[in-house]
Amino acid sequence: MSRLPQWVGGLGAGLTRLAQRLEEQRRRAEAAAAAEDAEALRRDGSPRPPGGTDAAAASGGARSGPEVPVVGEESAAAKEAVAPEAAAPEAAAPEAVTPVAAASASGSTAPPSEGEAGTGRAAAVPAPPAYAPAVAARPDPASAVPWGVRVAAEAGWRLLVLAGTLWVLAQVITTIELVVLAFVAALLITALLQPTVAWLRRRGLPRGFATALTFIGGFVIMGLVGWFVVWQVQANIDSVSDRIQEGITELKGWLLKSPFHVTESQINNIAKNLQDAVGANTEAITSAGLEGVTVVLEVFTGILLAMFTTLFLLYDGRRIWEWMLKLVPFAAREGVAGAGPRAWRTLTAYVRGTVLVALIDAFFIGTGLYVLKVPLAVPLAVFIFLFAFIPLIGAVVSGALACVVALVTQGMFTALMVLAVVLAVQQIEGHILQPFILGRAVRVHPLAVILSVAAGGLIAGIGGAVVAVPLVAVTNTVVGYLRSYSLEQAVRMAPQPRGATAIGVAPTPARPPSRD
Repeated sequence: MSRLPQWVGGLGAGLTRLAQRLEEQRRRAEAAAAAEDAEALRRDGSPRPPGGTDAAAASGGARSGPEVPVVGEESAAAKEAVAPEAAAPEAAAPEAVTPVAAASASGSTAPPSEGEAGTGRAAAVPAPPAYAPAVAARPDPASAVPWGVRVAAEAGWRLLVLAGTLWVLAQVITTIELVVLAFVAALLITALLQPTVAWLRRRGLPRGFATALTFIGGFVIMGLVGWFVVWQVQANIDSVSDRIQEGITELKGWLLKSPFHVTESQINNIAKNLQDAVGANTEAITSAGLEGVTVVLEVFTGILLAMFTTLFLLYDGRRIWEWMLKLVPFAAREGVAGAGPRAWRTLTAYVRGTVLVALIDAFFIGTGLYVLKVPLAVPLAVFIFLFAFIPLIGAVVSGALACVVALVTQGMFTALMVLAVVLAVQQIEGHILQPFILGRAVRVHPLAVILSVAAGGLIAGIGGAVVAVPLVAVTNTVVGYLRSYSLEQAVRMAPQPRGATAIGVAPTPARPPSRD
């Protein structure tokens, strides 16, 4: 009986220690659950239910020390209470408090120290207040730019690259302008002479002999025409000079008697100013003469280069074209191979039609000049033929030249008659000859003709004006064919419909009419 009070006292002390440990375990679980809720709220703004099973399990697995006792562990606690000697050393040990619990108890939000971070314990992060405004994420800069601005920018830098490429190409062409013009002239002459070579080969002549015969005949005819023009000018230059002097005198008398009230002193002053200007610019005229010699040499070189290029194009044009196709990328080779023959047919139709129209113009206008007894009728007809290769502008220049010659040599009435003849022939050419002869082979808008001739003249002078329109016509043909070819390839490479869709798309034969 003497040991009963001692046993009861030990049981009470054990129960007290057990209550303290349970209270400590409860505080630790609450602190861990609060830390988990704060972390979840910081991550996605959705707090977890306090005291949840998952939070308690996570906190129990993360912390060190004795676990929270459950109902099944009451017997172990009773055994501890019954054996106070075994529990005595445990009571003497200092109780460990986790940093999370200490932070929760003290209300401090300071981050844990390095030692605490090393143990894997996460510090509690407080949730933002409810009145804090929501901050939206910044959009992608490309999506923030308006669609129209993006399209304009995409098109703008591509246009800049294209403009730079064209500028470099123009610089190269300007540097080798003589070679380019000679090659283009050779192409035009080849387009004019190639049908003759083909006709001779169909008659059984070898390719070399047919080419040589066509080449020699063509250039001999062109040389004879040039020689005839020069001979006519030299033979009539004296009489024309006299007629020009007489015409100037007649024009002076007409101005004195005209209602414009022009006096003789004013006319003399104009003539004197012209003489002074010529005398003051003698050096410039001399240098221009020297430059003229250089131009003559360049023209002679260009003619020789054009002749040799024409010869090789007539003889070996197909092989040259096949070799050039090898320089084209394989993916685009089929389209370029189909566009080449069509471009050549367009160029041939343009050259042959222009030559025929120019011959008709030169014949009828030259006949009118001869009937009206205008001097240099044949050379003027040749000039009209040559200027006919410059659309629109060439007809105006050649007609104005014929009217001026008629005015200074035959008077105002003859000049008006020549103007009437030129206008009549030009109207017949524009409304009947060109649509009938050229047909639909060369489909270029008149505005495109004017702009191309002006641009060609500014870039390369008379040669550029001559080659501008055929270049535009060939480009129009090539672009149209490549567009149609690309659409055809897209339809061909598209997946074919199947099943019910194929039945709906496939063409079905028309039903025969009913006999009822």
